[in-house]
Amino acid sequence: MTRAVPAVTRALDILELFLTGEALSAPDICGRSGLPRTTVHELLHTLLDRDFLATAPERPNHYRLGVRVFQLGGVFAGQLDLARDGQPIAAAVAARCAETVHLAVLDGVEVVYVVRIESTQPVRMVSSVGRRLPAHCTAVGKVLLAELAPAELDLRYRRRKLTAMTPRSITTLAALKKETARIREAELATEFCESNEAVACVAAPVRDHQGETVAAMSISVPITRWNAARSTELAAIVRDGARQLSGRLGFAIKGT
Repeated sequence: MTRAVPAVTRALDILELFLTGEALSAPDICGRSGLPRTTVHELLHTLLDRDFLATAPERPNHYRLGVRVFQLGGVFAGQLDLARDGQPIAAAVAARCAETVHLAVLDGVEVVYVVRIESTQPVRMVSSVGRRLPAHCTAVGKVLLAELAPAELDLRYRRRKLTAMTPRSITTLAALKKETARIREAELATEFCESNEAVACVAAPVRDHQGETVAAMSISVPITRWNAARSTELAAIVRDGARQLSGRLGFAIKGT
């Protein structure tokens, strides 16, 4: 198990003291956290500099949560709305194709599944909400990585090995960049046995009111039910589902 970083743990301990909504002074924080005065002042300076804390104008020498915490909370709330709004649309997509439908978001270099609607077929893939997978091995992940600027993609994979989940997984950054460039142009990703040797997937981007890609929707199919005609059919269905969810999130499609 990876060891926790003490400085980060202490900073988070300080932030959690503000969950009561109370403005706190440095002595308050020292007393409640048990941390040395010098450590508290160093961490306060860093948290203030990064806008995770702010001075409380109504109380001199006291602090309150800063705007960055609000922004992070807004992102989290947006993800909750995404799951809530995505559930019925994903269910409708699953009803159309009788296959497993997922909605996933990107977290670093992993995807996190926030919605899953299971196939009604006797043979189906096994998955779960909250599951994480390497983004480069999945159709949803490749859709989301395709939206990153090349410099951001380089940064996220700096000093990271692209681990294979199957013999078909992408294992080099050069190959990933080539694949994401193709996906960016097509606005569609496919995956054939890259994360599971028995499963193929097709995925499309979901955009919000600002036009930002916030999630990806996929349809997963056992390879026994996968062929060129089925791939084309499912691509149209997942694109339509992703378009509907984007509209629900406020994305205005050009020409409409």
